[in-house]
Amino acid sequence: QQTNPGCICFVLTSKLVVLASPFLLFYFISLFDANCSRDEEERRLIMGIINGLSLPRRVGRLVLFSGFLLAALAVYYLTSSNIPQPVFVPSSFNWSTVQQHHGVKDIKPLPTGKPAALPQVQAEAGAFGHSAVNEKRRNAVRRAFKRSYDAYKSLAWMRDELTPVSGSAKDPFGGWAATLVDSLDTLWIMGFKDEFAEAAGAVGALDWSVTDSTAANMFETTIRHLGGLLSAYDLSGERVLLRKAVELGEMLYMGFDTPNRMPGFWLDFEKAKSGKLVAGTNDPSASPCSLSMEFTRLSQLTGDSKYYDATDRVTRFLEKIQNDTLLPGMWPTTLNFKAEMAVDSSFTLGALADSLYEYLPKMHALLGGMDGVYEKLYRPAMDAAVNNLLFRPMLPDQDDILFSGEFTAGNGLQADSQHLTCFVGGMFALGGKLFDIDGHVDIGERLARGCGWAYGRFPTGIMPEIFGMLPCKTLDKCEWDEARWTKEGSKMMPKGFKHARDTRYILRPEAIESLFVLYRITGKADLQDTAWDMFEAIMKATETELANSAIEDVTVQGPTKKLDSMESFWMAETLKYFYLIFSPPDVISLDEYVFNTEAHPLKRPRVGLR
Repeated sequence: QQTNPGCICFVLTSKLVVLASPFLLFYFISLFDANCSRDEEERRLIMGIINGLSLPRRVGRLVLFSGFLLAALAVYYLTSSNIPQPVFVPSSFNWSTVQQHHGVKDIKPLPTGKPAALPQVQAEAGAFGHSAVNEKRRNAVRRAFKRSYDAYKSLAWMRDELTPVSGSAKDPFGGWAATLVDSLDTLWIMGFKDEFAEAAGAVGALDWSVTDSTAANMFETTIRHLGGLLSAYDLSGERVLLRKAVELGEMLYMGFDTPNRMPGFWLDFEKAKSGKLVAGTNDPSASPCSLSMEFTRLSQLTGDSKYYDATDRVTRFLEKIQNDTLLPGMWPTTLNFKAEMAVDSSFTLGALADSLYEYLPKMHALLGGMDGVYEKLYRPAMDAAVNNLLFRPMLPDQDDILFSGEFTAGNGLQADSQHLTCFVGGMFALGGKLFDIDGHVDIGERLARGCGWAYGRFPTGIMPEIFGMLPCKTLDKCEWDEARWTKEGSKMMPKGFKHARDTRYILRPEAIESLFVLYRITGKADLQDTAWDMFEAIMKATETELANSAIEDVTVQGPTKKLDSMESFWMAETLKYFYLIFSPPDVISLDEYVFNTEAHPLKRPRVGLR
């Protein structure tokens, strides 16, 4: 839906006519009075006003003041938005009226009391310098976002995703405008206030009951839609968005209505209404275990603890089984939530488990340190990860970098890494700060720099989705072994890489996410240079005539094959983190906000820092 330029001209012309009318009226009346006046002094005064001649001092001041006032009103009137205020339109079905078949007798209240004075996360203000270069970089990111957003608005408005090559649209997330909801806070942060108001108005009319799907993905709907609404409300104070979040929260809360109150992977609408939902027996551990931030923030904003209570029960399940897994301290890739057991032998900080770990330090921050369980879970989990999953690759230049691999009970470490695991650098650094863990900020920096390094090794300047490397025996440096690489590696790959099992780049944010977090924590300006190299490479490889697209192969020389896909996280996460790393440190400070796994900043409790 594009604005007609003729309409814009008509509106502006109308405003100018309205503004000019009093002046024209005053001119002609004065001219008439001047010609008809019998008093020569009166006539001279009126003609002086008309011709801008010298006036008596008192009259001159009055005219000057009036002129400034009218000019200010004119500027305000001409620049004011024509977009109406967002209006809340209730969904056609009210989930709060549905009876819970496995209700809760006692709801655990949100932690009360005075939030703890947590350690300062960001570096001191003096560590950050202003740079005209970074201002230009930030504006370039802003333009890239606007281009993608305009294409979405023009060709896929209120749909989940734009297909950026064909110019069509698709709905993988219920048809609830995933890209629009996911982009709300980015619009606000980047200063697109008119676009934000228009988007908020459209989102205010979303109907969660209108969908072609029979079920909603609990994880994706929570992190994208609920997280997006809550963040946009936290930033803007627009209550329509909070009311929409409450509506959605009521629907998602039904996903916990199972015999043991553990949510399933899918919220089947008809089963939810009839009380037939059950928890999964082999669900990704990240899915039910990564709902806590959004549900907790919803409780904080509404004063209704039932949302917090729902996800806290999942946290207590994790606490109960943490030391009974095949890698004590960590939880496997999948869990049996129905039987509340852990039997899987695979462990990773990547796909299927990632945000389970990410949310532990972030929940600590969101609750103001008032529940010690998150630190209790996080410390042994990261000890196990450092000892079993992290590895230093064997490289010709012996770069001091780390990656996160996979661990299988009985087989040990597999040095395969994923783009998804690039978030781990930021997690280690944030957890190291919040929990005062020696060495973890350094580990986080080595991980973040590892992903930045990997980007620069491939012809496109972008790292692949999944790749394998040759690990050193410890996290310390090891000598380059050409014979070993020749035997185990591939000459089609850069030195140090064994293979690329998935050569795609799907516009993921995790690498820039960690660089942003490390930049804010350390203030090291060279991280911004790495980020800029990444941004330029991504734009060159992914840009289409409309927006940006996932690409098939980052290892190719020359033009890339576009996959006609632009997931909502491109504008919700990737471009937001690029924008923020080039922004002043007080723009979404990590001491004031904590990001959910979809890069939606949620307000932290306002307490002093230590």
